[in-house]
Formats: sequence, structure tokens, C-alpha cells
Amino acid sequence: DTLEKVTFMNKLDMKNHNRLLDSLNRVKENFLIKNPNSFERWQKAKEVMPGGNTRTVLHYEPFPLAVDRGVGTHLYSLDNDCYLDFLGEYSAGLYGHSNSKILNAIKGAVDSGLVLGAPNKWEGLLAEELCSRFNSIDRVRFTNSGTEANLMAIGAARAFTGRDKVMVFDGSYHGGVLYFKDNSSPVNAPYNIIKTGYNEVARTVELIKENAADLAAVLVEPMLGSGGCIPASIEFLKSIRNATHESGVCLIFDEVMTSRSSGGGLQELLQINPDITTLGKYLGGGASFGAFGGRSDIMSLWDPTAPDALAHAGTFNNNTISMSAGFIGLTEVFTKTVARDLFNKGENFKATLNELCKQHDVNLQVTGVGSILGLHVRDGAILHPPKYSNFELNKLKLIHLEMSLKGFLFAQRGYMTLNIEMEDTHLEQFVDAFEDVIVSYKDIFSSRV
Repeated sequence: DTLEKVTFMNKLDMKNHNRLLDSLNRVKENFLIKNPNSFERWQKAKEVMPGGNTRTVLHYEPFPLAVDRGVGTHLYSLDNDCYLDFLGEYSAGLYGHSNSKILNAIKGAVDSGLVLGAPNKWEGLLAEELCSRFNSIDRVRFTNSGTEANLMAIGAARAFTGRDKVMVFDGSYHGGVLYFKDNSSPVNAPYNIIKTGYNEVARTVELIKENAADLAAVLVEPMLGSGGCIPASIEFLKSIRNATHESGVCLIFDEVMTSRSSGGGLQELLQINPDITTLGKYLGGGASFGAFGGRSDIMSLWDPTAPDALAHAGTFNNNTISMSAGFIGLTEVFTKTVARDLFNKGENFKATLNELCKQHDVNLQVTGVGSILGLHVRDGAILHPPKYSNFELNKLKLIHLEMSLKGFLFAQRGYMTLNIEMEDTHLEQFVDAFEDVIVSYKDIFSSRV
């Protein structure tokens, strides 16, 4: 009886695999038929860029949809199809694509002249606003990206402590040269890295204490973004805060994504103050942006009036477009009230999708914090970045392409965000389309293979 049961299950697994592959191939064909101009653009781009790509995350199978323009929360492809944007430029598109106040700020900066090569009126105003919002930030400096912000924060921690090592976590992403998913990337910055498991309290505290004499910083996302939108437990983060404080190690919160969680970032909701915070994404109002800030005694290392100050270069650190759009965005658009409302909207949206998965008994769930969410093809608690089989990855591809054909864009790995231009009807349309997809393939999404 046991042998017959195993044989039956193997046949069922194979049937599910074959049905998934057949469905995925059919959807890919439909995707090509629907998007011939995107396909042609990709083919031509491959002649001059490796894989037709200059930003790895934007590539997906069978080829990436090319966008011609954006209005509000809608995107229009080269094939003139309209989509609801649930990717939100990986959280940088918080304001949507045509907020009038943001656009006016950018136009004003352009009209006043570009590349001024001098301090301008906007940078001090934006810095003042950030310092007032984040309780842990006494002083702040600007960069061109979140990657640069994290590099400078690590530099500050090493200079301040006189130590060398940096602790990071499996599945974390802190920029193009600070990539710690699976095996570390060969293009990573050559820091002396200690890597351990996310949400692993005891082991993390143990490693901090063991390496205290040489450990400059612990760099952690309060929610793994690229690693699957996995929130850190409060116990995990508080244990790190206590251990780093006792050992004189700098705690760096990477809030490049999660700063949108409230007026003062996710750290405000968690009531945990790091020593240094890194920022980026939406805070430039849609233009390139990064920032790092924290305790006065650490940030004073960068004071150019001091005789032994550290140098911090960057031609576009204080560019007027990012500075003006960032300031107007925070003071006139993304107020603390708007931040709270968007967070709650995201939490409710997540709960609705998870209830739908439970209702239809499918092996799917949505994780994340507030308006930054991640779709996963497994149930149960997810505390670490999951290691998916090809079968599971194909499930994500199927959902992604089917939702694209229905007019909704998000990342093929399941990453999605909300923006302030989204209305309740947009979320309801997504829920209806998502339900249609999971019901259509219920036998596949119910499989635990």
C-alpha cells in the first residue's frame, strides 16, 4: 500500500510539473503576441548592451516589457497597452508618475539652471526635514543612491570605531556592490564580512560578542527587501541593538526601502534607534537620491571645517533636481499622515490577499511591511529568504505573466509596492484578477512540491 501511494504521488507530482510547464509556455506565447514592440526593442538592445540590459533586476522571462510613459499610477507600454503599476520602481515610485507638485519642483530646478557647482537653497531645507523626522538622525549627508549611502555609512562606522569587520545577513541587499543573496557577488566591495542568518537571534548576538574587538558595524534591513520582503522580528532587532551598544559596534539600519513606513521610517514604528540610517529611493522625488545620517559624534567625521575630516566627494550629491523634489515631496506631499494612511492601506491589502489564498487553499502567501509586499509560493512562517526549486520559481513566473496579461505590473520574483496615487478601486481590481489566476491554476498552486 505504501509503495502504491508513493507511486501515485510521484505520478501526481509529474502531472503538476507538466501542467505548469505547458501553462507557462502558453502564457509566454501570449505575452509575445501581446508585446511585439517590446520584444523588438529588446532584440535591438542586445546588439549594444549585454542581454539588452543595463539594470539586472529589470530583466525577466521571456523578455521585459518596455514602458513608453507613466501617468498617475498607470504605465503605458511601447505596444500602447495600459497597466496598473504595482512595482512602483522598487519602492522609488512612491509619488506615482506625474504628481503635479513634484513635477513643478523639478521644472523649477531645471529653469533655475543645472550643475551649479555650489551649495543651493534646497539641500539645507531637505536635511532639516529629514533630521526632524528621524529621531536617530542628528546630521545627514547626501549621496546619489542607496548603494553609495551604505558604502559611506560603512566607511563612517569603520573610521569611528577604528575596526574593520562588517556584519551582514543572508539574503540582504544593500546596493549593487553589497549583494549578499546566496553566494556573495564577485563585484562586491572587498570588506571583511561576517555573514549570518536573518532573524537568528542567538547566533547573531553570539557573533557580535565574539568579534566585538574587530567589528565596526552591523548592517541590517528592518525588513529584507530584495530578499523577499521578510520583516525582522522585534526580538531580533532589539537583541542586535543591545549587543552592539554593549560592544561599541555601530548599528546601521538600511531604510532605503522601509523609510516610507511612517514619517520617521520603520525604526519609528519599532521604537529602535540605530546609530546610522541609510536612505534612498523615493526620497529624491523620482530623481537619483541617497543619504546617510545619524549621531552627531559619528557624522562630525565628515565636517570639512575640522582639520582631520574625512572626504566625501560626489558631483551630484546636492543636485538641485533631487534636493528640490525631495523637499517638496516630504513637506507638501508625503506628510506623516499620508505615510500612516499608506502603511495601513498596504497592511489591509496584504491581509486581503492572504485571506484569498487561505479561502482557496493554495500554497501562496504575501509578506512584507505596509506598502512593500512580497508574494511567496509556500505557506507557513517565512523568517529567512526561501530557497525555491525551479518548480516553485515557475509558479511565480506564471502568476507574474498572467497578471501582466490582465494589466498589472510587478516584479517576477513577487515584489510589489503601492503608491500614493492608488485608489481603492485599483486594489480591488488587482484582488479580482489575482483570484482569477489562482482559481484557474488551483491544482498547481495547491501543490506542495
